[in-house]
Amino acid sequence: MITIEILKFQTYCREQLGLSDHSLRAYWQDLNTFRMFLRTKGDTESVTPELLIQYHQHLREISKASPATIRRRFVTLRSYYKWLEAEAAGTISPFAGLRLDLKVPQRLPRPVDRPTLTTLFRAAKHLMELDPERLVFSGPVHSDQVTGLVARLLVVTGMRISEITNLKLRDVSGACSKIRVRGKGNRERTVYVANARLLCDFRCYFEKRSEAAGPGAHLFLNARGDQLTAAAFRKRLRTLSKSLQIAPHLTPHRFRHSAATLLIEEGVDIRIVQRLLGHASISTTEIYTKVSDNSLVAAIERADTLAQVDP
Repeated sequence: MITIEILKFQTYCREQLGLSDHSLRAYWQDLNTFRMFLRTKGDTESVTPELLIQYHQHLREISKASPATIRRRFVTLRSYYKWLEAEAAGTISPFAGLRLDLKVPQRLPRPVDRPTLTTLFRAAKHLMELDPERLVFSGPVHSDQVTGLVARLLVVTGMRISEITNLKLRDVSGACSKIRVRGKGNRERTVYVANARLLCDFRCYFEKRSEAAGPGAHLFLNARGDQLTAAAFRKRLRTLSKSLQIAPHLTPHRFRHSAATLLIEEGVDIRIVQRLLGHASISTTEIYTKVSDNSLVAAIERADTLAQVDP
């Protein structure tokens, strides 16, 4: 396994498969980790099924990697050797005939519960202040207002944080009610902003950005005027969680889980939720019905109707 082959594989993944920069970085990390393991064996070229079994044992027992991490490492390796098999005549994948147990225990997603969302949004400032009769722009736009706007959009649209931070001004249309999103595999979908108060905030922010930049500019900026990154937004949420004493701390992906769970709890058809989230398979979306069932059980236990008639 040599660097030039890995770089060619990354080019293939970017140009032919349309993988995101985040996925490409993960692939590089996975392949580089395996390459370092090979160096401990003194041979970076001869990869056999037996060596892959040793690597699996190394990840599990020495590195103490989680089942999900181990599975990802091997999915990347399998993809790499499948590509190499097609790229170089006579190459045989070391995965041929190999059977490994790569099952990952299913974990239910952890959405942010409703009371915590209420606490968050009470603290997150709007761009438009509500006076007795109308909405008035509070001006100028501060970073904490952008944080609140992005958080609300994540809960309403179910976008991934990488999707929202990569948005350009040209991706917004329909008087700011429609957003074109590029998801995994460069697949496009449209999400909608239906909440009236959020729409006012979003439209106000969009108009301010449109006055300052062209359609190809990034939609959300940090305090320095550069593109707001996923890492920076995660840091903002961690700081906000600490100040509001929210534990476990808020993450962008938990907002995505919340978007799906809230919609299902309100009776929205699962296929509509699938389309909103951009899931390629309905089975990925179905896990949120289990989360919703948990909420149902919790609500029934709180109500305890029998105790009211059978004291």
